[in-house]
Amino acid sequence: MSEALAGSTTARIGSIRLDEGSIVRWNPEIEHERDVAIFDLLEDNHFAVNGGPDGPFEVLLSLRDATVIMDVTGTAAAGGSGNRAEISLSVRPLRRIIKDYFMICETYLDAIKGATPSRIEALDMARRGLHNEGAEMLKDGLSGKVEIDDNTARRLFTLVCVLHLRG
Repeated sequence: MSEALAGSTTARIGSIRLDEGSIVRWNPEIEHERDVAIFDLLEDNHFAVNGGPDGPFEVLLSLRDATVIMDVTGTAAAGGSGNRAEISLSVRPLRRIIKDYFMICETYLDAIKGATPSRIEALDMARRGLHNEGAEMLKDGLSGKVEIDDNTARRLFTLVCVLHLRG
């Protein structure tokens, strides 16, 4: 991460929404994960659009076919609204990791109900490892378009997973 990004108050997401039309399935666990990811993201993130508007940014995340779309708008505090960029990212390279992540999350949630502590810990480590791998792939996919840090990538990966859910 560049020094300019690390010290900037404009290189950040100020608000983020998920396009509810992109989401097919909701349940309490999904809503909780979404809410936690959004809260954590807004508390601490680093997000700079390369060659685009200045932030802080308003971001609308949506899914079109197999593409994640980030509709990014520079806020009024950054010199007026209307400074927009649309950033797209193919989900195809992430499909395997998202599928594996969902599978391990389901197994983990089932294990919490009665598995041994060592089994739960092993599943949690696997879940975190897949999450980190997905976040790294997301960060790599956005390279050249958006500069983000690791924690921002992790939280955005969670939100991409929420968008990727199908009934």
